[in-house]
Amino acid sequence: MRLIKQFSILVLVCFVGEILHALIPLPVPASIYGLVLMFIALQSGFMPLDAVEELSDGLLGVMPILFVPSTVGLILAWPILKVHWLEFTIIGVGSTIAVFFASGHVTQLVIRLIRKITNQPSNQQD
Repeated sequence: MRLIKQFSILVLVCFVGEILHALIPLPVPASIYGLVLMFIALQSGFMPLDAVEELSDGLLGVMPILFVPSTVGLILAWPILKVHWLEFTIIGVGSTIAVFFASGHVTQLVIRLIRKITNQPSNQQD
């Protein structure tokens, strides 16, 4: 029963994300609206972590299995993709490096801001 309640909460947040996607004229996927809503609910204390923790841990445990269909789809589309495999590889590697770079810098910025706000001295070089 506990997992059904947690799943219902998750589905409700996803549904509200879908509604926001339909109402707000921005090119933002509904899943992002749902993620932001869940983040705000958890950070504000409106929803305690234990309201969705067990289901979330279970979903994270099976997440690699969720990538199997897309991988099979790529394999099935290989006759179409093989013409431009080099371009796809360059774009994939380049975008991965860009995401690593941006994530690292944003993380360092957040750490510096938190230290500045809490007046903590920096023990390590950023």
